[in-house]
Amino acid sequence: MHPDISRFAADGQDTGMVAKLLARAQEICTSAETPLYMAVQQKPVANFAPDAVVLTNRRFIFFRQKMLGRMDFIDCIWMHVANVHMKENLVGATITLRGQSGRVECIDYLPKIQARRVYRVAQEMEEKMIEFRRDRMMEEQRNAANQVVVQNAIAPNSAPSPAPAQSGSDPVVKLQQIKQMLDAGLIEQEEYDRKKASILETM
Repeated sequence: MHPDISRFAADGQDTGMVAKLLARAQEICTSAETPLYMAVQQKPVANFAPDAVVLTNRRFIFFRQKMLGRMDFIDCIWMHVANVHMKENLVGATITLRGQSGRVECIDYLPKIQARRVYRVAQEMEEKMIEFRRDRMMEEQRNAANQVVVQNAIAPNSAPSPAPAQSGSDPVVKLQQIKQMLDAGLIEQEEYDRKKASILETM
């Protein structure tokens, strides 16, 4: 067994499904993206085409198996995840993801040990995103404070100048922020291009 497959099948996952998931995940993952965990649905009957989830350091991906070996996927980057909920049922557990846009995706009949691992990884990633948002807000506040200090230093005896615009409304700052998010792997290139075009229209 390939060592990567062994690592992702440590909690009773179907090795054949894990091999397929790993191959598909490697096809769609970016160069800075790494799979963290995989969980495979295990229905009590007719489990011939189970759904699955793959968690990476950048996003939460739902894999939906279709007829004739096709597989669709739905993903949500961690920055856009509002919360992940787990409910243990009589048979297996259900993981529900709610995005900040209000979109809801779920997968049921996950073995409980796998669902707990999914939930734990999700909570860790949510904590990282909270810390990231807090650090970004503090950086914006520092930048705004530095602008005030520089203006006062240039003209200490002049009449008070109007307070600078909040950094959050400055299109240049916004462009810098979304570029940092792209470089950090928090948004995709397509979303970056869309946001960039929207900001440039306001300038």
